[in-house]
Amino acid sequence: MNRLPFILPAIAVAILAGCATATESGISSAPAPVVTPPAAAAAPVAPAAAAPAAPTYSVGAAGTTVVVPNASAAAVVAPAMAPLRVGFGRIDSILVVPNAAAGGTAPNTSSKRIAMRMDDGTLQHFDTNADNLKVGDRIEITTNGTMRHPA
Repeated sequence: MNRLPFILPAIAVAILAGCATATESGISSAPAPVVTPPAAAAAPVAPAAAAPAAPTYSVGAAGTTVVVPNASAAAVVAPAMAPLRVGFGRIDSILVVPNAAAGGTAPNTSSKRIAMRMDDGTLQHFDTNADNLKVGDRIEITTNGTMRHPA
């Protein structure tokens, strides 16, 4: 009896199973990036009395009035890290995170900050050491706090 018809399909199934395996990588929640406007050049100001300075008004495009608050009243607040939500989505962006152990001077290519666009349209950020990730790849955040790629 010829065993070849039984051996070849078994080999093909083993090869295909090896190609279709998804990898799970550990992840940790990361804050969303903060966009800060560039510092404006200080205009010369006449000495004022002890009264607080009023906000500056300027006329913008199409006659709109823009109120610029005083610089002393401005404060930068870092966003809190949101807990990761379980679900499917696609990689929106990948940013290499600097290596803190090296004083932030050399990038650590294994640590990446991922922006994931969830299927419901929301965006969440997390850090991972996973390899072979590309923008547009489909991924899943699992209930045990890992990322499954490809999903």
